[in-house]
Amino acid sequence: MKKLIKYTGATIAILGFTSLSSVANHHGEKKATTADKTVVAIAAGNKDFSTLVAAVKAAGLAEALSGDGPFTIFAPTNAAFDKLPAGTVDTLLKPENKAKLAAILKYHVVSGKVMAADVKPMKVKTLQGSEFEITVKEGAVMVDGAKVIKTDLVGKNGVIHVIDSVIIPK
Repeated sequence: MKKLIKYTGATIAILGFTSLSSVANHHGEKKATTADKTVVAIAAGNKDFSTLVAAVKAAGLAEALSGDGPFTIFAPTNAAFDKLPAGTVDTLLKPENKAKLAAILKYHVVSGKVMAADVKPMKVKTLQGSEFEITVKEGAVMVDGAKVIKTDLVGKNGVIHVIDSVIIPK
């Protein structure tokens, strides 16, 4: 936990859709899976998270995402970023907006490893410093208004839950 604080919340939601456990190929050799990778490696290998990866790099957070963790990441997809008003992503990726971008990305991260089975309606504190509410609406888990669309993508330094919208601190 102290190591996570040392990174000043430089973690963000990134993920991929691969198997969650080791798998043997037809030669009997084990292939790496998400459980063997950091969240950075998982995201970098998945084209559906290219916007998120670009944002993490622009915010200077990629190195910290390779740290020990653990952390829980609520990861928006490219489609989630596409829902933002036109020009928002381009503006945030500019060097002069690095601090604002980092704050938004850290708002998607909670300290610790929270699996879907452990989630219940509650307020959680993010690494950005603000809180958001986790609710259940018509059987769907919602995170600050974003719907969780996939859960429990486990990497070696945390767990990722995919969300359908970018959440913005108030």
